[in-house]
Amino acid sequence: MLRQIEADIKMTSEHRGRVESEKIRNKLFIDGSFVHSTSGETMPVVNPHDNTVLTEVSVANEADIDRAVQCAAGAFERWRRVAAADRGRILLRLADLIEQNSEELARLEALDTGHPIRDTRNLDVPRTAACFRYFGGMADKFQGETIPVEMGFLNYTLREPLGVIGQIVPWNFPLMFTSWKMAPALAAGNTIVIKPSELTPLSSLLIAELMSEAGVPAGVVNVVPGLGSVAGRHLAEHSGVAKLAFTGSTITGQSIVQASASNLKKVQLELGGKGPNIVFGDADLSAAINGSAWAIFHNQGQACIAGSRLLLQETIAEEFLDRFVGLARSIRIGNPLDPETEMGPLTSSHHQQRVLQYTEIARGEGADIICGGKQPSSVALAQGCYVEPTIARVKSQQSRVIQEEVFGPFVTVQTFKSDREALELANGTQYGLGSGLWTRDLKRAHAFAHDLHAGMVWINSYKRVNPGSPFGGVGRSGYGREMGFDAMLEYTQSKSVWVNVDADIPAYYRR
Repeated sequence: MLRQIEADIKMTSEHRGRVESEKIRNKLFIDGSFVHSTSGETMPVVNPHDNTVLTEVSVANEADIDRAVQCAAGAFERWRRVAAADRGRILLRLADLIEQNSEELARLEALDTGHPIRDTRNLDVPRTAACFRYFGGMADKFQGETIPVEMGFLNYTLREPLGVIGQIVPWNFPLMFTSWKMAPALAAGNTIVIKPSELTPLSSLLIAELMSEAGVPAGVVNVVPGLGSVAGRHLAEHSGVAKLAFTGSTITGQSIVQASASNLKKVQLELGGKGPNIVFGDADLSAAINGSAWAIFHNQGQACIAGSRLLLQETIAEEFLDRFVGLARSIRIGNPLDPETEMGPLTSSHHQQRVLQYTEIARGEGADIICGGKQPSSVALAQGCYVEPTIARVKSQQSRVIQEEVFGPFVTVQTFKSDREALELANGTQYGLGSGLWTRDLKRAHAFAHDLHAGMVWINSYKRVNPGSPFGGVGRSGYGREMGFDAMLEYTQSKSVWVNVDADIPAYYRR
């Protein structure tokens, strides 16, 4: 087995050289071509495993955003008039191309983000293809309505695309979120200017190349990596953008809402989370332990829907924690290109230090760090952005690590006696994105699903997503929905059409 792992890493290293020379796209993608930024400015894209530079990528400024928006606006009327079934066929071809290039995309995403290769192969890339395929099939099945109005009139509605859509993708799941943003917008007939994070732009740029191969016309999709404070802000302010869809922090989301006032553009926000994950005394403990570990430690906890607040009923708390800590300590941390790795590095050294700082904040507030809380001691990982799985037993609901999003492999633990206390703790933050509970009591499960302040509730599971299921939050977690039929509503607007069939309308004014 060890020889096989070493061989795979060696092959990956050799393959990486080919990827960097042949497949890494490091320019802006505007009007169907890869181009340098107008300023010529670039920024390093870093491999978080060892902090080596993968490439230098062009950084978009205001002039680049202006050009991208202009190209998208010029392509809009042509694209919206493409038959819906033909738009769908293009997205279906793109899904096929993603699958044909799945290994390339999986390795590129692992290098760029630190996701373990087994996750990028088995989750990130398949989910990306599935999303484009779902909305490819949706394109010609999204329809208006006929309204029963007074006799003599026909009233029907049309669902029309909005125009140029600005989209901002975060660094934690760049490939998957690119599909979540692009697919419904394109299926509905919009054109796009999308800004991936300057930290992780590589998979989005490769998707742009595949889109051209699939037949997406020039100007319909424009990919402009850049700083949020420059490119992101200008996109949010731009009067030529009809809608801005953003995934990221709550603080940045608030800034985007303010910037959008320039032309009252529509805004869709998928923001932070502080997901409660409740385990009741009657739960299947083995399932709850495994599911709770997945909820917080998958992708190093860098997920807005992470189950970052573990709420345990007192009757099972000690047994649960004993087994949960043992599982956390057994997680294989290592090079994301190693297929045996279960947890890779955080995506940047800056974020690594931020997460480690929260360990000190928790200690300062009296929390008991019962597992992790530091960088791994392995020499092989010393140059990377790694943090051990961290479990903190916290006393106060007002603790910062309860109220603030850590966004790392860091889970807090609280205990409760009654259902009422569990609900109060679960709803005791300003966030409302994902939530979960583990119980055999069906009545309790449905009651909590109704009362939890969250956009999504998982019962006896956690972090399940599907292209057909709406994804989004309430409160400081944002508004609007990704995925499913709801996403098509987000990227269209309704037009009401009245037809006088045979109504006799008497004259209102006398002559």
